[in-house]
Amino acid sequence: MSFRLIFLSLILIWLQDIALSQINQQKLPDKTRILFLLDASGSMLGGWERTNRITAAKKLLSDLADSLKVNQNLELGLRVYGHQFNKRLQNCQDTKLEVGFKTANHDLIKNRLAAIIPKGTTPLAYSLEQAAGDFPDQKDVRNIVIIITDGLESCDGDPCAVSLVLQKKRIFLKPFIIGLGMNKSFEGEFDCLGQFFDAANIRTFRKVLNTAIQQTLDKTTVSVELLDQQDKPTVTNVNVTFINNVTREPAYDFVHYRDRQGRPDSVEIDAVQGYDLMINTIPGILKKNIRIVPGRHNVLKVNAPQGQMTVLQPGHTEYRKGVKLIIRRHKQGKVLHVADIQTKENFLIGKYDLEILTLPKILLRGVEIEEGKLKEIKIPDPGVMNLYANVKGFGSLYAIDENGIQSWVKNLDRNKTRFTMAIQPGNYKLVFRAENAFGSKYTTIKKFTIKSGTTTNIKLIGG
Repeated sequence: MSFRLIFLSLILIWLQDIALSQINQQKLPDKTRILFLLDASGSMLGGWERTNRITAAKKLLSDLADSLKVNQNLELGLRVYGHQFNKRLQNCQDTKLEVGFKTANHDLIKNRLAAIIPKGTTPLAYSLEQAAGDFPDQKDVRNIVIIITDGLESCDGDPCAVSLVLQKKRIFLKPFIIGLGMNKSFEGEFDCLGQFFDAANIRTFRKVLNTAIQQTLDKTTVSVELLDQQDKPTVTNVNVTFINNVTREPAYDFVHYRDRQGRPDSVEIDAVQGYDLMINTIPGILKKNIRIVPGRHNVLKVNAPQGQMTVLQPGHTEYRKGVKLIIRRHKQGKVLHVADIQTKENFLIGKYDLEILTLPKILLRGVEIEEGKLKEIKIPDPGVMNLYANVKGFGSLYAIDENGIQSWVKNLDRNKTRFTMAIQPGNYKLVFRAENAFGSKYTTIKKFTIKSGTTTNIKLIGG
C-alpha cells in the first residue's frame, strides 16, 4: 500500500472517530408506553357532580385514547382493579390487564372501558406490582404509569415501597396519580408513590389528565448556567449530574459546554422524573428538587466561581510512593479531595486546609482560592536519611521545632536494621533501644539535621 493510501486511510479513520464523538449519547427513547391503572372498586360508583366517578373516568379515558391515535410512537395499555369480585369478598388480588400494549388498540381500550363495572376493594400495591409484567421487556422505551383512583390502599399493601422498587429496576418512571373527588390532604399519602394531582371536579380531572400526558410526551430541555462572582455564566467544562430524586440514582451526566458566543448548550431530559442537580466541582454543589417546567426550555442558574491550586515540590520523587495532598474546607473535618502534588486542580473560591503527606506531614490552614487565579504553594525539597543499626530494636523518629518542642513522626520497623527515607528539612531526634538491651537506661538518642537535596548518614549502636 502506498504512503498516499495509508495517509488517506488514517484521515478517514480520524473523521469517523470525530463523527462518532458527536453522536448524542443520552438521547431520550422515541417510543413511549403509557399504562392506565384504573380504580374500579365499589367506591368509584359514588356520585360526582351530575354523574359518578367511574362514568367520568371512563368517558375521559375514552376521549383521551381517541385523541392519541395520531401518535405513532405511543402505545397504550389498560389495567383495572377492584372490578371482578364483590367488595364483601375482600379479594386483594382483584386486578387484571384488560388491554395489553400494541399499536392501534385505542378502540379496544374504549370497548373494555365501557364494560367495566365497579365491585370490589382497592389492591393498589398488588396491582402496581402486577403492572411490572405488563410492559414488554424492551430497552429504549419510556414506560409510564397513570393511576386513576378515588381512595387509598385497602389491602395492607405498601404502594410506595412497590413503586420505589420498580422504579429502581427501571420498570417504569415516576408514576402519576390522579385523585378523583378526594382531598388535597391525600397528597402527602401519595407523595412517596409518585406525582399526585388532585382532581376536585370533572373539569379539573380533564385538565390534570391532559397535564400528565403533556409531561409525558412534550419535549423538555434545560441549560445550566454556571455563574462566576459577577453572576455571569462564564464557568464551564464541569461535569453536571441530574439525579433521580426518588431512586437517588444518576439519570443524566453531561460535561458542561459553552459555544463560541459563551452560551451554554441545551440538553433534553425526561420531565416525568423529579431531579436533584449536582455540579461536580470541588467541593460539589447540590441543588435539591430543582423545578423543571415540562414542555419548555428551562434555565438553571448555579453560582460556581472557581480558582486553581497546585502544590509544588520538585524533589518529590525522593518519596518512593509519591506525595499525596488531602484537602478540607477551612475548619471542617470532612475530606473533600485527595490528590497528588505537582498537579493542578480547580476549586470553588474560599478557604481550605491542606494536609501534605510528606515526612513529617505539612499542615497549611486557611489557604485562600480566588476566582480566576492560580494558587501556587511551594514546599521545600526533602533530604535523604540513611540509618544503620548494628542490631534490631525499637525506635521512633521525632521532629524538633524552633522552640525545641518535639513531635512524633513515625516508629521504626523493629525487624530492619537499615532504613532509607526522604524527610523534610529540619531538626530531628532518633530514640532507639536494641531488642537485646535489658533496660531502659540503654536507650540511644541521636540528634541530627536534614537539609534539602542532601544525604545524611546515621549509625545507631545498640546492645
